[in-house]
Amino acid sequence: MSVSVQRHDFDISAEITDLYAGNTKVGAIASFIGLVRDMNDGLNVTEIELEHYPSMTQKCLESIVQQAEKRWDLNGVRIIHRFGTLKPADQIVLVIASSSHRSDAFEACEFLMDYLKTQAPFWKKESTEVGERWVEARKSDDEAASRWNSS
Repeated sequence: MSVSVQRHDFDISAEITDLYAGNTKVGAIASFIGLVRDMNDGLNVTEIELEHYPSMTQKCLESIVQQAEKRWDLNGVRIIHRFGTLKPADQIVLVIASSSHRSDAFEACEFLMDYLKTQAPFWKKESTEVGERWVEARKSDDEAASRWNSS
């Protein structure tokens, strides 16, 4: 398991390679890369600023990974979440799950992303053509995460 909360960008290929390097038990790798959009709720977004409490965020992300490791047979997990000021098309989050079989990797990756969206203590402020605004949690994200409660 590896979790990083960082200001600098990441190299997707290097992160995937590092996750499974030398592990011949890995038969599947699923990944999700989140990017900053240039539009949200009908407004053009020029940049976002992500804030967090470092020790709280790190512990929360590690807990989410531990939950995934209990649910699925995983060989490795890598999460990177960026903070600071980001522009449209910048990479913001990376989730990678490796397993012997694709279903475990796919499901774990989806679970991790759903829980990141709803549980991780990040605060996002968007700069738009009409000014700055804090982004509120979305009901659709809560609904996506809630399906894992019965699993």
